[in-house]
Amino acid sequence: MGMPSSGGRGRRRRPMADINVTPMVDVMLVLLIIFMVTSPMMTSGVNVDLPKTDAKPVNSDTKPITVSIKADGGLYLGDDPVTPDQLVEQLKAASNNDPTHRIFVRGDAHIDYGRVMQVMGQITSGGFTHVALLAQQPAGASH
Repeated sequence: MGMPSSGGRGRRRRPMADINVTPMVDVMLVLLIIFMVTSPMMTSGVNVDLPKTDAKPVNSDTKPITVSIKADGGLYLGDDPVTPDQLVEQLKAASNNDPTHRIFVRGDAHIDYGRVMQVMGQITSGGFTHVALLAQQPAGASH
């Protein structure tokens, strides 16, 4: 009578000794991937307003202001050079103090992305809400 119970206990103990870790590793890897994908989104401090198809007619009537960042780091408002200190003031003057005026930031392909983000941050901290990033044409782009 004591023998089958000890045998049963031994059989019950053996599966507990080697726990299958594969599902736990899979879950951890999936969580790691999720965190890697979402963490850059959470750290982004600049609100980028992408051009929408259902834009209001008022917005499409007003011509967007383009801020260009050249390869040497120089800032241009349209075609006119502007210093970083004057940028927000010039934008306010060009947009008639309209914070919803659409502003396009166009960065040269050879400059640091951090510089583009810095300029966009400067514009948004100046009170402008509609800031979009323009991609530079790869072929035949004139500097």
